[in-house]
Amino acid sequence: MTFQIRKTVLQIETTLIEGGRAAPTPLKLFSACAIVKNPWAGSGFVEDLKPEIHAAAPVLGELLTKMIIDAVGSGEAVEAYGKSAVVGLDGEIEHASALIHTLRFGNHYRHAVGAKSYLAFCNTRGPANAPIMIPLMDKNDEGRRSHYLTIQTSIADAPAADEIVVALGASVGGRPHHRIGDRYQDLRDLGQDVSNPAGV
Repeated sequence: MTFQIRKTVLQIETTLIEGGRAAPTPLKLFSACAIVKNPWAGSGFVEDLKPEIHAAAPVLGELLTKMIIDAVGSGEAVEAYGKSAVVGLDGEIEHASALIHTLRFGNHYRHAVGAKSYLAFCNTRGPANAPIMIPLMDKNDEGRRSHYLTIQTSIADAPAADEIVVALGASVGGRPHHRIGDRYQDLRDLGQDVSNPAGV
């Protein structure tokens, strides 16, 4: 397999006003995307995806993590994080999943930002200019609802039918004027345990 990265895209979004009010601190969202040739394109149904995962995922994890950290300025400054992949129409959802649902990809980012929580994720299939949705959550506190965010972007010429867009996202800050509380208050109100939030 020849692993090919066609291009990368870095986006920074800054929200200054939300709900008609100035944000006390502007919310900054960062996304880093790599557009890669689908390593399984044209191969039919492939039973063992591991060789390509092992070849591509670490490279993508390292590259995209560096793009995010360079843009944010430090791993410590990242407050919420997530990942996403969109496979082109000739590929399988499993191909998108394969490149991001492996520690060989995600651990580069976790280590760089000192995270404890799992990486929120999205994996979809679509044409060029398909929505790229990167859900975020606090890197250390899964119940901190102020940092439940979603980066939405797209790339005009990607993914091609035989490509995959692989992305990481980050926030510096939470939603401006957040006022829905956190999971822990809900659990207290419902008389339920943090380790068993559904009460089952």
